Amino acid sequence: MDRTDLAKEKTGVFTGSYAANPVNSRPVPIWVADYVLASYGTGAIMAVPAHDARDFEFAVQFGLPIVPVVDPGNDSAVNRDNVLAGKAVFTDVGTAINSGPYNGLLTAEFKERITADLASRGQGRQAVNYKLRDWLFSRQHFWGEPFPVLHEVDAEGKPTGLLRTIPAEELPVDLPDLKIFQTHGSPEPPLEQAPADWLYPTIDGLRYKRETNTMPQWAGSCWYYLRFLDPRNDRALVDREIERAWMPIDIYIGGAEHAVLHLLYARFWHKVLYDRGVVSTIEPFQKLINQGMILGEIELTGYQKSDGSWTSAEKVDADAQGGRVLKATGEALKAVRVSSDQVEKSLDSFVLKEHADIRLESRAYRMSKSRGNVVNPDTVVREYGADALRLYEMFMGPLEATKPWSMESVNGVRGFLDRVWRMISNERSEQPEVNPAVQNVEPTAEQNRVLHKTIHGVTQDFQRMAFNTSIAKMMEFTNYFLKCDVRPRAAMEKLVLLLAPLAPHLCEELWQLLGHTQSLAYEPWPAFDPAAIHEDTVEVPVQIKGKLRARITVPVGASAMDLEEAARADKRIAELLVGQTVVKVVVVPGRMVNFVTK
Repeated sequence: MDRTDLAKEKTGVFTGSYAANPVNSRPVPIWVADYVLASYGTGAIMAVPAHDARDFEFAVQFGLPIVPVVDPGNDSAVNRDNVLAGKAVFTDVGTAINSGPYNGLLTAEFKERITADLASRGQGRQAVNYKLRDWLFSRQHFWGEPFPVLHEVDAEGKPTGLLRTIPAEELPVDLPDLKIFQTHGSPEPPLEQAPADWLYPTIDGLRYKRETNTMPQWAGSCWYYLRFLDPRNDRALVDREIERAWMPIDIYIGGAEHAVLHLLYARFWHKVLYDRGVVSTIEPFQKLINQGMILGEIELTGYQKSDGSWTSAEKVDADAQGGRVLKATGEALKAVRVSSDQVEKSLDSFVLKEHADIRLESRAYRMSKSRGNVVNPDTVVREYGADALRLYEMFMGPLEATKPWSMESVNGVRGFLDRVWRMISNERSEQPEVNPAVQNVEPTAEQNRVLHKTIHGVTQDFQRMAFNTSIAKMMEFTNYFLKCDVRPRAAMEKLVLLLAPLAPHLCEELWQLLGHTQSLAYEPWPAFDPAAIHEDTVEVPVQIKGKLRARITVPVGASAMDLEEAARADKRIAELLVGQTVVKVVVVPGRMVNFVTK
């Protein structure tokens, strides 16, 4: 782990030997360096210091030549002159230079050409390296599946070196009942304490000792998805027809750590089963989604000088030891944790209420006991309810994004659930009953449009796993119908069905309140009517020099000329354009109108 640390100072030793560059035969010095791992390919690399960050650092450290072979061109991310002078590293694609006959080729074409040339001369070949992370399969613990292996022992109980497997009809091997789980002061696995009748079976007159190491949790979880398909099959792992009908799995959802551990081993094991003809698909999962990490609440930090005066965050820099100093003078600063009641929002940052010119550093950290920012879900459930916790986690942002926790936002989501309850339930009644506004009537055209727009939008969002935007659409639905004196029962029922996957407890209660005796889990998903969501008019924002100044309502399909005329006719826009010269009018039909003036 220390050797792979990118921030570590590079060290190495020159061997005194040289290798011939296979392309131009020039001598290349051979160094032994600590950042090149033996487990990576052959453990030997051709360093290209001008175009690899670690190679560049190594070359600078030891004063080695840095010859650029890729011209970055107009790439704004680097200083081209510095790259060409060997003073800066460029790791992206560009055009080949200092490469003899390959000069002028784009990076992708250059790679293909030089690989083909080396192969034709017998000096190299293209290869792809695969690496399966080491699998610590044998564990010394109580739990886990016992290995179905027996060690033959002699009359004194010592192993003879002969092994045999448990017959298939006796599988699986169950763990023994143990009364004591303390360590026993020896290096043997804990199962060495198992009862003798389990530990030493006799088969065909020969005495054996069971393998007392156990398999890890990966052993079962590598294939459990297959067994779920056919759990009672006592003849095969899974019936072939059932496996063909259900596999492969549509979506695999797991944290990033799963992509390295469980997902990697599940795919590896599945491919073994595929090679043996047990399964029909070479891959077990069709799509991977890594849900993002939930960080602790945003921490606000201010910086003070020795005299107690504040310094704005943009004037602060980090020193070599990780401390904070004033950029201009290098003066050491003190980091001060600031509470939320001392700050206010200013555009995209936080500032002190008493000093609006002092911008604070706002950052969310990974939850850890050492920082004291761990959120206990039991506490959230106790104060806000399980549905509020569940809904907030889906509302925080895109599923794959890393997001900071906010108790204030949990309260806001709980407020939405309360509004849904009030929309359908009569909160003034002593006993649970339907709100008098909920009636068995047909929805108006506008109510029907809102309903089916919501069904359509939520359905699409669910298919994209965009739960946060689906919740926003249901919030809009609720805000609209709370203003209606009459709320069609059918519309309320469909909202309950849409919300149920995210807030199941509340929705089951509302479903019963609406007169149903069977769980909503057996109800079909609401279908939307495309004709119902058709609108004759559309609201279009009108901008002046990119700033929103008004909104106009125009017929759907209005031409660019009609949109411009409608925008100019708007009273607010007409007033703002007085005395200005319109240089250009940018119109996106149905989307926006922007007047560029001077």
